[in-house]
Amino acid sequence: MKRWIPFVKSDPTVAVIRLQGQIANSGRGLDDVTLGPVIERAFTRGKPDAVALEINSPGGSPVQSSLIAARIRRLAAEKDIPVFAFVEDLAASGGYWLACAADQILIDDSSIVGSIGVISANFGLNELIGRYGVERRVHTAGKSKSFLDPFQPEKPADVKRLKGWLESIHTAFIDHVKARRGARLSDDPALFTGEVWIGRAAVDMGLADGIGHLVPAMKDRFGDKVRFRRYGPKKSLFTRFGAQVTDDILTGVEERAAFARFGL
Repeated sequence: MKRWIPFVKSDPTVAVIRLQGQIANSGRGLDDVTLGPVIERAFTRGKPDAVALEINSPGGSPVQSSLIAARIRRLAAEKDIPVFAFVEDLAASGGYWLACAADQILIDDSSIVGSIGVISANFGLNELIGRYGVERRVHTAGKSKSFLDPFQPEKPADVKRLKGWLESIHTAFIDHVKARRGARLSDDPALFTGEVWIGRAAVDMGLADGIGHLVPAMKDRFGDKVRFRRYGPKKSLFTRFGAQVTDDILTGVEERAAFARFGL
């Protein structure tokens, strides 16, 4: 009520956005299409004193990571609102890309942080289908249309081209981290190798600014009367009542595999 009474100062407010799970262009979770309206509301509703990002992500799409982080930075600059990231279990790869959208990154003593690298993985099935007498028939117009076909032997030229793509994405990732973290980063040569660090070791590397949790850290900064307003994507009735059960199960398996890479 105080907020609507003239000349009476309202209690400070922190808008909280949860960024949980794998980053993928799915239209249902951590992607720019889904999160865009959520982020816009968090920055514009009632002029919050700060925006806090709760992050627990093993990474995923570099493009979606970039789009989400860029949206956060644009709104932070337009609205002149500070952004804080609070890492839970994991902010790795694209998850750390998102964390770098914040002005300050705080983590738990056991949080896993880093993995500043790029990975591409698939399967080679050419020997398997040959073993069962299956013949692969592919006809293309354009010599590169069957690039990295998993049912054909791997071609050195394809691998070379793929590595070039990965290096370009890796360079963009490194540039983003350096632009956001600046002089806080360690000069340790292992920093951009895809390695991860835990807790205080991540702070020592300059990947995080300290150890801290959302509520006490925000109370320390804005006082005990600070209020928290949470924002997240709204699920449709179809999703809530199980219309996408099979798809959600498959997505969940893939996401668990991504977290399992870090022992989680």
